[in-house]
Amino acid sequence: MNAMNLLGGLKVNLPEKIKGLRRQYNLSQEQIADKIGVSRQAITKWETGGGLPDIENLISIAALFNVSVDELLSAEKLREHSDFFLNESVTEYDIDLSKHYDFYIGDAHEVVIQGSDTEKLKVRLASKLLDKLESKYKIKLDDRKNRIDIGVKNIDVGKTQTQDALYIIISLPQKFLAGLEISASASALKIRNVKIGSLEFSGKVSSVQTSNFHGHLELDSSCNMEITCGDLYGQIDVNQISAASIIHVPAGTGYFAKVKGHSNRLLFTRDGKESEPVLDVKSDHRIELSGINSELIIDEYTRLAEKTKEVSL
Repeated sequence: MNAMNLLGGLKVNLPEKIKGLRRQYNLSQEQIADKIGVSRQAITKWETGGGLPDIENLISIAALFNVSVDELLSAEKLREHSDFFLNESVTEYDIDLSKHYDFYIGDAHEVVIQGSDTEKLKVRLASKLLDKLESKYKIKLDDRKNRIDIGVKNIDVGKTQTQDALYIIISLPQKFLAGLEISASASALKIRNVKIGSLEFSGKVSSVQTSNFHGHLELDSSCNMEITCGDLYGQIDVNQISAASIIHVPAGTGYFAKVKGHSNRLLFTRDGKESEPVLDVKSDHRIELSGINSELIIDEYTRLAEKTKEVSL
């Protein structure tokens, strides 16, 4: 089957996938068009089924959203997150006033934090490998007047298994979200659709992704981190000891960067190549490095950086 026949056979599903990925990254049609070098009208046609991208543009779309071409051309419809997992356990709790949330998670493969329009706190444990999650992990909640503590307790699963196979997806009621602290050891942390005064992460994490995050994000981790911002609304503090990290921000983002602490330094690149920064001292969007003997590269990207393939949560 040639390429055009293959694309034609997938006309029903490809528009849904392109639109779904764009919305997941909170990008406009204009932004997508600019990033892959086509007109906004072309994006509209692709999303409505009025036209199909050629192979070159298909490859550009896949690279932009860090998915394979095979995933885009899959005959299946874009699925809800739960379809990616064989097993899951969900804990829900009604919230009726503004609270500060304190999570102790321990080990996990991936932690997702997302804002919700509901009045429920939802903690979802999911895995493609582990079964009977409700008997292997327990959720403990301690609800006080203005604060709620939530712990994920490992009952009888090995540390390595948990680090390789456990996904934790936390949905928080945006209207009752006063503040958030998270302690965890995970390969990836994803934060999306959250508006908050302060979100503090402490522990170990190597990959951090934010999308439509508004607020002050503090990352206290001794690991080398790759931080990718779909946008930058607020401030990100990177606090490290003897580590080297990189933060990707969209090209054209007006921001100010500052370094504090002992023997720390900032470096600046654009699409991975050394460049001179254009800093706006008056900007409310800020990046700050603190700690000891650490390095942070601030990379302005015109294309979303390649990531290790992960389940799309």
